[in-house]
Amino acid sequence: MIENQIIIHVDMDAFYASVEMRDDETLVGKPLIIGSMPNERGVVATCNYEARKYGIRSGMNIKEAYNLCPKGIFKHPNFDKYRAVSNKLHRILESYTDITEYIALDEGYLDLTDVAASFKEAKETGFEIKKRVREELSLTCSVGLAYSKTAAKTASEEKKPDGYFEILSREDFVKLVIDRNVRALYTVGKKTAEKLHMYGVDTVRDLQNKSDFVKKFMGKQGEYLIDLAFGYDNRKVTPYKQEDAKSISKEFTFQKDVSSFKFLNDVLFILAFRVEERAKKLGLYGEGVSLKITYGNMKSITRSMLVDECSNDAYTIYENASILLRNVKKGEIRLIGTGIYHLREEEGRQLSFSDIFSSEHDVISKKVENKWQELKNYYKIDFDELRNSSNRLKTYEYIEKMREVMESM
Repeated sequence: MIENQIIIHVDMDAFYASVEMRDDETLVGKPLIIGSMPNERGVVATCNYEARKYGIRSGMNIKEAYNLCPKGIFKHPNFDKYRAVSNKLHRILESYTDITEYIALDEGYLDLTDVAASFKEAKETGFEIKKRVREELSLTCSVGLAYSKTAAKTASEEKKPDGYFEILSREDFVKLVIDRNVRALYTVGKKTAEKLHMYGVDTVRDLQNKSDFVKKFMGKQGEYLIDLAFGYDNRKVTPYKQEDAKSISKEFTFQKDVSSFKFLNDVLFILAFRVEERAKKLGLYGEGVSLKITYGNMKSITRSMLVDECSNDAYTIYENASILLRNVKKGEIRLIGTGIYHLREEEGRQLSFSDIFSSEHDVISKKVENKWQELKNYYKIDFDELRNSSNRLKTYEYIEKMREVMESM
């Protein structure tokens, strides 16, 4: 076990919903659900604490959420706004340590081992972070201080919202969770919990008492879970590096299943620009292009192919995804997605023809322009706003408009 770690976990309270309430006071005190609309396919991204009183939770089917709270306020997420707030949060956190690990827009770990002389000093940092988040972002967060990542994550959940809790030793952690459900260990998801339940393991105490049995039927995973049950967690806070990214992709779930592969091909063209946007922000290029399809019966398939030249431009992604699409089984399609993989940075990348020859770049630009014009003529839609916007909701709105036009033909 790594000794003497001092780790803080910061978790914003109902982040998306809190940002919306901060920016629109009329939403305060009312059940607010961020995600899809009740008449759309999708799930709850998050909700405020008023909505949670009705049993609504993240990941819940949006129609189930509506049935539980038909008078709730439903809003689409505004990821551009949330990302901007998240960037400000990161600047606050990074003013205390260089060792930060973000696991979502609204939460992350800080390793204070080398910057705080003691847990007492780290506690002062935790409360200072809460104060700055309130003053600079007009939001609240919950902070957990502990000796390990698992314990810090557990601590931040103890006193939500706007809470602070600390777990300073392995013994304190075990005492806290010993009689809780195994899902109190944050690496234990629903499927793992169900598997453990089949063998009569429901609580953390059961994990301890049946440790040999669990290790036998779950192997390495079982060994890791037993370590957690006894409070051992050797993981370090690991800052994200761009080169760690394995793939970049974008997906779209239709409100109604579609069968037109001409339409699906056009959707791939639009999604390719969202992949390009993300890849260029990260300065990454892909050696391969992937396609994902989910049919109406929920069966999913993925296809992939290496490309001739490492690339992150939308048209290359689209052309290769289009080839992959032509070779999949026809049917009713619920979801389509595309992306790039085998990522690498600019340095050492093999240049493409369009990088070297401006004439080739001009040819690709012409193909892109012709495709946009084809879409405009076919769907009778002006795509200028979509072309000039990185707003995720614009992508959603335009693709659904295209689907509606296609169905009316």
